[in-house]
Amino acid sequence: MFMSQDGLCSIGELAERAGLTVKTVRFYSDRGLLPEAARSAGGHRRYGPEALGRLRLLRSLRALGLPVREVHRVLDEEDAGERVLEDAVAGQLSELGSQLTALRWREAGLRLVLECPPGERADRLRLIGAVASPPSTAALARFWRGWLPARMPAAATAAFLDAAVPAPPDDPAPSQVLAFARLYALVTRPCTGGEVCQPQAHTAAGPRGPAVLYAGLAQAYELAGGPLRRGAAPYAGEELDCFVDAYASAYGGRDTPDFRRVLLSQLAGDPRIDRYWELVTEVISPPDGPREPTPGSAHDWLFAALGAQTAATG
Repeated sequence: MFMSQDGLCSIGELAERAGLTVKTVRFYSDRGLLPEAARSAGGHRRYGPEALGRLRLLRSLRALGLPVREVHRVLDEEDAGERVLEDAVAGQLSELGSQLTALRWREAGLRLVLECPPGERADRLRLIGAVASPPSTAALARFWRGWLPARMPAAATAAFLDAAVPAPPDDPAPSQVLAFARLYALVTRPCTGGEVCQPQAHTAAGPRGPAVLYAGLAQAYELAGGPLRRGAAPYAGEELDCFVDAYASAYGGRDTPDFRRVLLSQLAGDPRIDRYWELVTEVISPPDGPREPTPGSAHDWLFAALGAQTAATG
């Protein structure tokens, strides 16, 4: 309780009780966060007893890192309950998480440059300097949109991108930063010379073919993930049957030994992007942990299984 006759206090007294500077209290007042109760005959600000509690709440909210606009919203809508405060704190936590992720990527990038041989530093700097911290995957998505058939439905494209575009780790090792930078460099260079940028599998199917093909391939790749994680050699089984059926369904054909031989020949002639999948594996797998399967490694395993079966059956 203030001891003045009118129960009010000056800005200096309020600042002293709150443990803040007069400049800070004036800042909050000027922005409408701390209403004054009256003005003295000399024009000086006077504050009521409730100002001290409001000022302490202000200080707490600012200590949590909430920007002034969010503090204003919390105080203005105080009667709406705890929801406004929860939303503001949740938003600040999300923003802080993004900042921490960016710092971890910068730290790993700095370690990458520091720990590499001097002769490689210029190349490393060029690579990581082209990538934001934390990195965006937009360039990878654009790469795949150019690779996928033009007739692919939006839902099928989105499902494929979810599997093909790796989520950058929140706390990367230097090797993962390097792998992502190399991946970015790979997908941003144009097809040149005699490179074939579209596989024949995309043009052989009819209007509905692309969606049918990639839905089936997604199922086959998921099935192949099991033997890949176990380190099993390619074999003819449910995984391969699902893989072949994806192409047969897309082409309106039947899964026969002749179809499998033709498919093997066609897939062998398609352009390959093995380097993309090698780098994806490095991005998503812990440096000292097991290698995580990717659609690319699953495709290679299934292609090898098809080749082994075709060779065995003549």
